Parts: sequence; C-alpha cells; structure tokens
Amino acid sequence: MIARIEGLLLEQSPTRIVVDVRGVGYEVHIPLSTFTELPELGQTVVLHIYTWVNEGALHLYGFHSMSERVAFELLLKANRVGPKLAQTVLSGTSPAELLDAIRGRDVMALRAIPGVGSKMAERILLDLRDRIEALAASVPQGDQATQVAETSLSARDQTLSALRNLGYSQVEAERVLVEAEKEAGSNATLESLVRASLKRLGRAK
Repeated sequence: MIARIEGLLLEQSPTRIVVDVRGVGYEVHIPLSTFTELPELGQTVVLHIYTWVNEGALHLYGFHSMSERVAFELLLKANRVGPKLAQTVLSGTSPAELLDAIRGRDVMALRAIPGVGSKMAERILLDLRDRIEALAASVPQGDQATQVAETSLSARDQTLSALRNLGYSQVEAERVLVEAEKEAGSNATLESLVRASLKRLGRAK
C-alpha cells in the first residue's frame, strides 16, 4: 500500500489534487486543512497517504500532517463512517479539536460538521471513545491553525469552491458565505471562512 507521496503538484482543488511522481500522475483526495498547506503549482509536495481499496478500485487520501492521517484512520473505525465522510469531518475540524470532542463526549461539536447528524455524532463518540491513544500521541501540544498558503484564487472563491465540492448548491453556498464573511471580517482567510460557513451549515440542518 502507498503510505507517502512526494512529487510535483500538477493540479489542485479544495478536495482533490494531482501529484506527478516521476512522470506518473496520482490523484489524491484531501481535506480542506491539507489544501491550505499546499505549495504553489509546480512545486514539490509531500503527503502522508491512506490507501483505500474498494471493489477493485484504489483511492488515495492525502494529509499534510501525520495527526490528520491518524485522525482519518480513527474515524474509519466508527460504524458507518467511510472515507468520504471522514474527509468531510477533517474539513470541518482539526485533529486536536476532534480529540477534544471525543474526550469530552461533545456531541454538538461533531453535530456542527455538515454531514454529521446527531445519531452519527453519538455513534462516533461511542465507537471511538476507547480508541484515541494513537490520535492523542500524534497531536502536538498547543496545536493551532496554520496560515493559509497564497494561491491565485481569493479566499472567498476557494471557500465557495470547497462548499460546492462538499455537495452544497451554489445558492446555499453563496448564502452562507455572505454570513461567514460578516463574521470573519475584511482580513478573512480561507480557513476562517470555511470554518464559519461549515458552522452555519451545521446549525441549519
């Protein structure tokens, strides 16, 4: 199984990239937290990889940090949580926040993530409460949100694209983004806009 990829970043979107490794282009699915850490197109990117094989198809999920990959693997141990939902969860919360939510049995913290309803949040907390050792060991003390890498698109455009890729309609994404911009202010980053948008979408469910 592929566990690590290092190559040139050929294509990028908020939830999917293509990495050139010695002439072979690998499609890698990523959470938004990893997207904000990507280098410029054409530069070298290094990702921790989780290989998912399903019905003969091989899918690669990539992560900027080891704690993200550990959190992803942990989420897959919860009943009815597949890689797409795990990717969505990590697009709405950091490994440190996920760890805090599981430790504190904080249903509302998980409920605020789009795609995670009350029953799923409770299931995740129940199934994972005794399995957090590896995640706890992988999360650095004082883990904080990282700065957004410069890209050719504005933070607003990238946030809109991210919400569309997560399955929200153009109208719904535009509506919630207007509210998120008011909260985040004029110096809003991609991460702050995404988090504010996802919180609103979570409350609207």
